[in-house]
Amino acid sequence: MEKTQETGDFVHLHLHSEYSLLDGACRIADIPARVKECGHTAVAITDHGVLYGAVAFYCACRDAGIKPIIGCEVYVAPRSRFDRGNTGEANYHHLVLLCENEVGYHNLMQLVSRGFTEGFYSRPRVDRELLERYHEGLIALSACIAGKIPRLLSAGDFAGARREAEAMARLFGEDHFYIELQN
Repeated sequence: MEKTQETGDFVHLHLHSEYSLLDGACRIADIPARVKECGHTAVAITDHGVLYGAVAFYCACRDAGIKPIIGCEVYVAPRSRFDRGNTGEANYHHLVLLCENEVGYHNLMQLVSRGFTEGFYSRPRVDRELLERYHEGLIALSACIAGKIPRLLSAGDFAGARREAEAMARLFGEDHFYIELQN
């Protein structure tokens, strides 16, 4: 494959590895070679609720000359991470968080750790309170169809989706929140 401006500028920002149980098939050791083969220069890891593969991913990418972007697809409780009640996806929605810098990495570690120690209910959940406390240095993406904005759009609630997007842009900063598009 010939490297073009188009492929060189593209970066996967939503990628699950073998640490996203039942959802990711990519082996961390194989990711950098495939990224290079496609002509890309950077790639993110965004496993579901965990950072288990972050260090191995970082090292594998750096060794291959690929810029590693550490992230996580967190589970966000609709009200409080301390709520226990219904089971299933009504208890959370997805939000992709990417580290912009070292402060962001430390904040993401706080979010993921507190998701397990304080918010675990079927999944390691965070909430708006934690996002407000630990958002610095993070870039947020609206996530897949299980994200709050895509769910609102799927339900036909365009005004609600807009309100949520505006709230996320206020929280993370306009240049730190992006709507994710998937085919």
